[in-house]
Amino acid sequence: MRKRILVVDDDTMNLVRTKMILGEEYDVLLADSGMEALDKLKWETVDLVLLDIEMPKLNGIETFERMKEFASDVPVIFLTASGLEEDVRSAIRLGAVNYLMKPFQPQELMKRIAQEFEKQ
Repeated sequence: MRKRILVVDDDTMNLVRTKMILGEEYDVLLADSGMEALDKLKWETVDLVLLDIEMPKLNGIETFERMKEFASDVPVIFLTASGLEEDVRSAIRLGAVNYLMKPFQPQELMKRIAQEFEKQ
């Protein structure tokens, strides 16, 4: 059975691009906000989350914290364009399995995801 990845980003172009990269190999769910991501995680089976840090209203860190209340076993790879070390440190401290700077190379994204699934 194909693994399911939830991609969370407030930028529609990033969602489309990421789905194009992953769609050949994985089932991809999309969410354009932290709230939508939390809702999908409550009702859908997801094997991994790609989570943007910088989003309006509910940012990636806040979304991750809330997610841990009911989906703590789902690994999260943070995506960030900010490059702020504090964002990355916070994500790792909270339990993110990895992070990737945007814009990312498709092969690097696929490699990080494959590495995570190899651990499972």
